[in-house]
Amino acid sequence: MVRNGILKWLALGLGLAVAAPAFSADVTFVMRNEHPNAVEVELYSQEREYVWPGDNQVFYLDDGETKQIPLSCEEGETICYGAWISGDKQSYWGTGPDNAETCDDCCYTCTGGETEQINLTE
Repeated sequence: MVRNGILKWLALGLGLAVAAPAFSADVTFVMRNEHPNAVEVELYSQEREYVWPGDNQVFYLDDGETKQIPLSCEEGETICYGAWISGDKQSYWGTGPDNAETCDDCCYTCTGGETEQINLTE
């Protein structure tokens, strides 16, 4: 009887030690550059230290270009975009370069699917 109790206690203890897995989702940001200059874009997680595309790279949109940017993220994670005129980090949209600014409507929750088209205008 004691042995069964110990086994149940061990099983319960092991169950508590295992962290719940983070579920992933795929979301596509649809971005259109309506500015006359090229634009650079990064996407920033608000819950963890993660940037897309990362590795000191950016998504590049020529003037007039629409780009679909697919990414894998954690279900429920908030992702904000930062965009700026290529070569001019003082002119920006969303959270700007390095996620340094605040914004009212530049963040999306990772739930799969795609965003509405995000228009970067003058």
